[in-house]
Amino acid sequence: MKKKVLFIDRDGTLVIEPPIDYQLDSFEKLEFYPKVFRNLHFIRTRLDFEFVMVTNQDGLGTDSFPEDTFWPVHNLILKTFASEGITFDDICIDRSFPEDNAPTRKPRTGMLTRYIDKEEYDLAGSFVIGDRATDVELAKNLGCRAILLQPDTSLLENEKLKNTCALATTDWDRIAEFLFAGERIAEVKRTTKETDIDVRINLDGNGRCDISTGLGFFDHMLEQIGKHGGIDLTVRVKGDLYVDEHHTIEDTAIALGECLYQALGSKRGIERYGYCLPMDDCLCQVALDFGGRAWLVWDASFRREKIGEMPTEMFLHFFKSLSDAARMNLHIRAEGENEHHKIEGIFKALARSLKMAIRRDIYHYEVPSSKGSL
Repeated sequence: MKKKVLFIDRDGTLVIEPPIDYQLDSFEKLEFYPKVFRNLHFIRTRLDFEFVMVTNQDGLGTDSFPEDTFWPVHNLILKTFASEGITFDDICIDRSFPEDNAPTRKPRTGMLTRYIDKEEYDLAGSFVIGDRATDVELAKNLGCRAILLQPDTSLLENEKLKNTCALATTDWDRIAEFLFAGERIAEVKRTTKETDIDVRINLDGNGRCDISTGLGFFDHMLEQIGKHGGIDLTVRVKGDLYVDEHHTIEDTAIALGECLYQALGSKRGIERYGYCLPMDDCLCQVALDFGGRAWLVWDASFRREKIGEMPTEMFLHFFKSLSDAARMNLHIRAEGENEHHKIEGIFKALARSLKMAIRRDIYHYEVPSSKGSL
């Protein structure tokens, strides 16, 4: 079996990068990245990655960065990690300045030719972990994927770099979860004589939405699921709206439910259950269970025929189709006077219920059922 590697940046990834001069040259500046020890130990003991530290240290060995200010702190970093059972199989330090354009300086791969040249390494299954665009570019140059220690990919201007970045997060818990349990991404394409639908979902996203169904109010409601559920959601629908809204809404619910079901996979480690919320005059309760059985209990009524372009009679139909396709119990209750607030509250409560239910714990990575399967 080929070896996989985590190429790990040091400053800004393992330790906090000093904010003023970006030079870790004294013990007073040393601060470890939050939660890095627990998660690197988990990865080291549970997975089969080699650990390779790859770091640029501008001008190391020159008057601007003397060796005797670097090594004591660096050695303490290594010793502290080792005391937690975390060792590095290789440490690659480039000493050049950016203007030197050295072949060994990240994002160039000169320090890492042994991993490129040897067929024993699975670079496609390896990752670069770092906090800068140059770390993502290094991953692209190596043929790896990248994990970016940033809240999102906004600092990546190049679309190819965004495609290289498998995960953007500031939380080492998320990194360990991603590497251990994998991505929860699914895409469902559903084409009939009545609709052409493409739904894509990332359960571990950041609430990014790209939704177009041809029904403005329906788009707004679906966006609540992504935004308040912390789910990346793409929904593109071409439906026979010249007939009416029925097929577009029903088939979107079916495709979205199938996407949820596929993305959850084995459901190992998930919380499984959900909850409720108020919205102005309305109280909306959504309880769900990803137990593998479809069931809908609906206790909500609407006096208006439509909200926006969406018939209120289709609300029940949407949630019934969703619960059937996702194989989940769904109990919905809403009370209040404002019809817009009532249905928006239901969708937001659904989103928060989903967020709770899909939460995954890799430290208790088992199917949440006494039966052993869901």
